Amino acid sequence: MARFSTSEKKETPGISSGSLSDIVFMLLFFFMVTTQMRESESKVKVTVPQATEVAKLERKDLTSYINIGAPTDKNLGTSTRLELNGDFKSVDDIRDFISTERNAISPEDRHLMTVAIKADKGVQMGIITDVKQELRRCNALKIMYQANKLTEE
Repeated sequence: MARFSTSEKKETPGISSGSLSDIVFMLLFFFMVTTQMRESESKVKVTVPQATEVAKLERKDLTSYINIGAPTDKNLGTSTRLELNGDFKSVDDIRDFISTERNAISPEDRHLMTVAIKADKGVQMGIITDVKQELRRCNALKIMYQANKLTEE
């Protein structure tokens, strides 16, 4: 009988990079499909203030945004304007805005609805107070102010 010699050590073959391009393109396609793009550009110029205590929002899909600031288009004037869903509105239109946003959310998530106020740091506090009073009348009591984290220099 013949004996097989096992004195030679076998090397493992190198990793094949043939399918690497397929994997990269598949990941690229996945991220392109699942990424959400900004729906509309803001019509008001907002420079958010800085804050020391900042918390991230957990469910952005349950958030309604109210932008307050001067219009980006100089033909519309320089006075402070309210932007709701991409249109300039008044404080009286907030009630319809909140009811429309509430109806778009499922009934079990309505208590989690948050209103985010994104106001320019130079805006007078009077208009923000008017917006808050109208939100109270609409029973939209979960309010968040948008701000950037204070950078330490």
